[in-house]
Formats: sequence, structure tokens, C-alpha cells
Amino acid sequence: MATLLVHHKVQDYAAWRKVFDEHNTVRREYGSTGFQVLKSASDPNDITIIMAYPSVDKAKAFATSDSLKEAMKNAGIISQPEVTFLEEA
Repeated sequence: MATLLVHHKVQDYAAWRKVFDEHNTVRREYGSTGFQVLKSASDPNDITIIMAYPSVDKAKAFATSDSLKEAMKNAGIISQPEVTFLEEA
């Protein structure tokens, strides 16, 4: 099991969330088995996403996909995403 952790700021949470939810089919195509979205308590546009994948390779394939790049562009992300790949210890 692997986890993809992404942190970034967005221009508008509601607009970002709409694009994020619409992209769920693509996440599943890359093997995602679930996710959790967290907002900073002090800034609702400061987002952290935790996504589960069966392997780091599948998580990396999704993270580098053209589909994700396009979705992020359309979602109003205003900071460079911080991306971390984690494995169960």
C-alpha cells in the first residue's frame, strides 16, 4: 500500500473541489482506492490531499499524468504543489 500526499494553495476552495471531484474517475483508473481532503483551520484555500494507491509506481503514474496537470490548471491552484510518496513501514 502506498500514499500520495499533496499540499498546495488554491484560489477558491469550492471551484477547486468541483474539479477535484470530477477527476475521481481518473484517480480510480490509476488505481486510487480512496482519498481524504483536509483544509487548514486558518486558511480554507490551503489544501492537503491524502490518496491511497496499491503501489508507489501507480501513485507516481497518476502524479505525473497529463490528465492531472490539466485538472490542476483548471482548478485554480496558485502554489507549487508539494508532493510526497509514502510506503507502509
